[in-house]
Amino acid sequence: MENTTFFPVTSQSDRIARETGETIRTTPTPPSRWAYNATLLLLGLGLGVFVALPIVDGTQSELHVTGGLSMFVGSVTGLVGTYLALLMVILASRMPALERVLGQGGVIHWHRKLAPWPILLILAHAIFLTLSYAEAAKTGVLSEVGVVVNTFPHLLSATIGLGIMVLIGIISVPQIRRNISRENWWILHLLMYVALAISFAHELALGPSFVKHPLTQIVWIGGWLIAVALIVIFRIGVPIYRTVRHQLRVAEVHRESEGVVSIVLQGKDLDRLQISGGQFFEWRFLTKGMWWQAHPFTVSAMPKPPYMRLTVKALGDFSSSLSEIKVGTAVAIEGPYGSFTVGASKRPQALLIAGGIGVTAVRALLEEIPLKSRPVVVLRANKESELALVEEITELVKHRKGVVHKLIGKREAVNMAAIVKLVPDMKRRDVFICGPEGFVNQVESIVKRNGVPPEAIHHEAYSI
Repeated sequence: MENTTFFPVTSQSDRIARETGETIRTTPTPPSRWAYNATLLLLGLGLGVFVALPIVDGTQSELHVTGGLSMFVGSVTGLVGTYLALLMVILASRMPALERVLGQGGVIHWHRKLAPWPILLILAHAIFLTLSYAEAAKTGVLSEVGVVVNTFPHLLSATIGLGIMVLIGIISVPQIRRNISRENWWILHLLMYVALAISFAHELALGPSFVKHPLTQIVWIGGWLIAVALIVIFRIGVPIYRTVRHQLRVAEVHRESEGVVSIVLQGKDLDRLQISGGQFFEWRFLTKGMWWQAHPFTVSAMPKPPYMRLTVKALGDFSSSLSEIKVGTAVAIEGPYGSFTVGASKRPQALLIAGGIGVTAVRALLEEIPLKSRPVVVLRANKESELALVEEITELVKHRKGVVHKLIGKREAVNMAAIVKLVPDMKRRDVFICGPEGFVNQVESIVKRNGVPPEAIHHEAYSI
């Protein structure tokens, strides 16, 4: 089977545009600034309610007992840390409304920005409460640790939960994280859910802000139940529904370039799959040794029912094994996700810059860029044989009266600032950058220095 049979570069949108003079876009609307700010304000007000209610209802009474100041600080740091953990769970839920408002990049930004704080604050909570108990009992801090853990109900499990959080915090340090496989990182994230569950159970059982304070219990339990419901609905329920509805199976696997393969999938009702060029799915190949892992890959061509396609570079054990996936293998999907689409455009013309396997998003995104918009595409690779989908990209750009440039060579031999000379009108274009995280950061810095405003820069960074 020939790939061009499934995915001709002249799309239905192109044909309609030539006949009517209009371009069909199915891309998501970019988040508005006021909605973004309003959501952040709402989450900030939530912090005030979730923390102030326990303080007014009971925590402030701790100040009047021996060790009260340490207990008060411990209670407040525990409340703030637990609320921030609640927000991180909600951000991880992939709730469509939240991603529409914050943007997929905004969700990732805030998830990363918040990540250290729940662990640090909950650790501070444990330290200050231990100091408080030691002061009240007039004993040493170290001896009090043993008494607290072995005497208080649920404290042993809470200590285990805290230990898991600290371990994940240490492993999250970038220098360590780079050496952790995606599969192991995913397991550690599941352990974080376990740690949060047992830690919150301890708060309900022992926390002075919760015991005998039913209103506080109702508000906090309600908040966590909503978070859990969002996870169950959008990370489990919706993916199962879409997987069953579309019944995707591997139809073909073929080599695109050195280390890169395309996987063609066949399914049902793909015309009802709401996806835009540049978006990605979490893919789960339901075969031995792979079914339990979900990995993000960008769709490399818009669906042409009954087919859709992803293109993958061999960068790890999982992606390398996909070249051997058997035809007929069932595939589960979660998504689509991402805001790297023409819906984010602010200007009539675009510059698309792809490093390595970033060509997949650029290839699909080009299908939705208007005809006669004269896009400029810059492809970066270490050598010509590593470039994938070049013929398709060239043909799509040709239909749009644009131009393709290639920057080939080892990293130290290629000056990415050459983009400035290749695209002298860069300041008047939207700039879409896709590829490895280091590449994206480097190119983003270059285009910013050359006058492209932040709102006209859109990027998708890949990491293992």
